[in-house]
Amino acid sequence: MITASKKMMKVLKNGAARMPLLRDDTSGIALTEFAFTMPIILSLGMLGTETAYYTITHMRLSQVAMQVADNASRVGETEVLSARRVFESDINDVFIGAYKLGGGLEILENGRVILSSLQQNSNGGQWIAWQRCKGTALYDSSFGEEDDGETGTDFPGMGETGEEIKASGGTAVMFVEIVYDYQGLTPFDDIIPDQPIRYTAAFNIRDSRDLSGLTEDTPAVTPSTCDVYDAF
Repeated sequence: MITASKKMMKVLKNGAARMPLLRDDTSGIALTEFAFTMPIILSLGMLGTETAYYTITHMRLSQVAMQVADNASRVGETEVLSARRVFESDINDVFIGAYKLGGGLEILENGRVILSSLQQNSNGGQWIAWQRCKGTALYDSSFGEEDDGETGTDFPGMGETGEEIKASGGTAVMFVEIVYDYQGLTPFDDIIPDQPIRYTAAFNIRDSRDLSGLTEDTPAVTPSTCDVYDAF
């Protein structure tokens, strides 16, 4: 028992003698500082990454909306002597293009693309002659549905209130809406507003077009009607 106590006293004496050496030892200070600051730096880095990705997503969706409207304004069979007919398969191809343009965003799995043909009715009013949609998200057009404004002049056109886009007589406007549920990249996606991203775009058709409606294909294809919520 006495021997054990002597050994303990010796250990304590040696430890006390080495305390000044430990106090003056700075060899691990960088590692210690890094351990304290790493969570802060990592959090700031992920926060910046999430913010940048959210901004890029907005930019890409805006570009996709414009490109889809532009593509829709050009589609149809090539006819020199008659008005160009647009087939259901042409519209399906436009939606495939939207999916490809969206790349890793998976627009059709996480959102919805809505394409409308805005025209004038027989009374000179605005009319959604046809509307096609693609995407699994449960969103509908914010500016009207197919056949809205078919008669009369009460339908104001498509777009934000007071800034509606209107079609001229004998032509059509391809109006595109994209609604997308943002998919975060980091655990900091909680900072992003919990609401869908929305973009619109519109292009006037480029050629003389048959405005009586979309033409069925032979053999028939499945139209992308707006009562179905699916992707390819």
